[in-house]
Amino acid sequence: MTASNPVKLKPGDTIGILGGGQLGRMLAMAAARLGLRCQVFSPDPDSPAFDVVQHATCAEYADVEALELFANDVDVVTYEFENVPAATAMVLAARRPVLPAYKILETTQDRLIEKDFVSKLGIGTADYADVSSVATLRAAIERIGLPAVIKTRRFGYDGKGQAIIRAGDDIEQVWDDLGTKSAILEAFVPFEREISVIAARSASGEVECFDVTENEHRDHILKFSRVPAAIPEELAAQARAIAEKIASALDYVGVLAVELFVVPGNGSKATVLVNEIAPRVHNSGHWTLDGASISQFEQHIRAIAGWPLGKPVRHGEVTMTNLIGDDILSYEQWLTVPGASVHLYGKGTPRPGRKMGHVTEVTPPRKS
Repeated sequence: MTASNPVKLKPGDTIGILGGGQLGRMLAMAAARLGLRCQVFSPDPDSPAFDVVQHATCAEYADVEALELFANDVDVVTYEFENVPAATAMVLAARRPVLPAYKILETTQDRLIEKDFVSKLGIGTADYADVSSVATLRAAIERIGLPAVIKTRRFGYDGKGQAIIRAGDDIEQVWDDLGTKSAILEAFVPFEREISVIAARSASGEVECFDVTENEHRDHILKFSRVPAAIPEELAAQARAIAEKIASALDYVGVLAVELFVVPGNGSKATVLVNEIAPRVHNSGHWTLDGASISQFEQHIRAIAGWPLGKPVRHGEVTMTNLIGDDILSYEQWLTVPGASVHLYGKGTPRPGRKMGHVTEVTPPRKS
């Protein structure tokens, strides 16, 4: 793909999806509505995305032969999670367009590089420091203070690979427990609420943002998303502008999520700080499946296909509830709730912390 030769799919063309989880499943379902085919590549034979596509490749991400055969069968490649090995993305990018561009992964896979990128854009984040040993951790704590959050620089999600450090903690033990030589220490942010912006950007630079979402986590895993977020429009506009600035700076094509903290002002207005970027469709955007005129999944497919983006119109007040672990066993009770839509991911045995499905409840606006 070049500026003079952008991707332009037509109905019947095939999108390759790296990763076979629920996000890949919902991407494939959105593509099918638009007459596009999908092929999923995943090393997990129980991938729920396999259930909704005609063709799938079950192979390791390091299997170059399987990757080459996969590339031959698709017209463009995308991914449902950001921890795709760089070598995998490079092999595919030599053969087919990969969107979002695989080089974006180099920024978003590493928390330190990501923080540096956001900071250089003049966008606020928590204070942070590079940590590679007990000595550098002690020095970082001396500068940033406690409490603070230590995180692995790579491969962390849903609270994995991180810990809060408080006064009196055994610093050496904290470092040993983290099990890495590559970490980042972040100042603890006394936030008022957590929000996110789901933004889509086309190859031509058009950006469309969904309404700002307010998120509530349980045990570091997203439990509820509510839209619209209970924040002033001025702050919501600021959050959307930040997401648009990040997407444009990355020259991004597709959907990305920007997670932010709302920080109360000290006698002044509240502000927002960027927490993380997710270069993909995102759990906090699941409400768009039933709560908006276009879903984040269709928006992503349109962007990577070179089709016009949709203008998202929210259908009312929306609450998305994640069904985590044994929550899935009570799915039937949701089926009788007026205004509720149930999405089950087709996964196997529930286990603690595993996202098994979600429910969207839409309350239409009252007629005046």
